[in-house]
Amino acid sequence: MEMQVWASLLGVLLGGLMSYLAQLTTVRLTARNEEKRQAAQRAEARRSEQLELLREFITITQEGIRIAEERDQAPDWNAAGTPEWFARARSVIDRLWVAERMIQVLFRPQMYQLARAYATAVDHVLWRLPDQSAAEGSMWDHLRGPQHAFLEAARTEVGSQHA
Repeated sequence: MEMQVWASLLGVLLGGLMSYLAQLTTVRLTARNEEKRQAAQRAEARRSEQLELLREFITITQEGIRIAEERDQAPDWNAAGTPEWFARARSVIDRLWVAERMIQVLFRPQMYQLARAYATAVDHVLWRLPDQSAAEGSMWDHLRGPQHAFLEAARTEVGSQHA
C-alpha cells in the first residue's frame, strides 16, 4: 500500500512538472513570437519613415534646382534675384538642410554623407554668382555626380531593406 501511495505521489509530481514545463515553453514561445512581430512592425514603420524622408529630400532638391535654373536661365541674372526669388530660395534651402539632418538621424553614415554632398551641390548652384557659373560650367555638371551617387545609394538602401 505504501508503494502505491509513493507511486501515485511520484505520478502527480511528474505530471505537475510536465505541465509546468509545457506552460513555460508555451509562454516563452509566445513572448518570442510577440517580440519578432513587434520588431517587424518597428522595421516596417522605420522603412516607411525613411521612404517618406527620401521622397521629401528628393522633392526639395528638385525644387532648389528649379529655382536655381530660373535664375541661371534669366536674361539678366541680377534682375532675376528678386526679393520673392530670395525668399523662395531661402525657404527651400532651410527645408533642404532640415531634411538632410533627418537623413543623418534615420540612415547609416554613408547615406548621410551622400545626402550632404548632394544638398551642398544644390546649395552651391542656387547661390553661385555669374562669374562662378562661367568658370564652373553648367549647373548640371556640378549636380550630376552627387545626384547620381545619392540616388544610387537610396535605391540600394531601399532595396536592401525590402529583401
